Amino acid sequence: MNTIHEVFAYLMVRDATAAVAFYGQAFGAREIFRLTEPSGRIGHVELQLGPAVLMVADEFPEYGMRGPQTDKGTGCTVHLHVDNADEMGARAVAAGATMVMPPTDQFYGERSCRIRDPFGHDWLLGHTIEKLTPEEMQRRYTALLST
Repeated sequence: MNTIHEVFAYLMVRDATAAVAFYGQAFGAREIFRLTEPSGRIGHVELQLGPAVLMVADEFPEYGMRGPQTDKGTGCTVHLHVDNADEMGARAVAAGATMVMPPTDQFYGERSCRIRDPFGHDWLLGHTIEKLTPEEMQRRYTALLST
């Protein structure tokens, strides 16, 4: 049996240099290292975000690797669990993000907001407001959808 040792979010963007700067300013990401082509296009950069590593690269359309700015949307959202979603959301907006969903208390015991970064990726920023069992979350979810 194969064992999964790590999972990484890997974001393709139109301008990786600008994305690295934005993720640093908005979320405090720290660059670990990068690989750059002689042309300047970034083939790979790793950013430390708290305990996680985020991988970012410029688009490589010749390999079918395109970001949401090119493909007009993304099926992926990166969720950051933070100390204060309101503050992190405001910080991201100040850095150039768009607030898609303002900070709101959620049925699953988290206060969260959704922002879209300048490169088209959605980020869910949340902090715990109450500890709930999965059963209580399901009860609330069912009640929410039944109204």
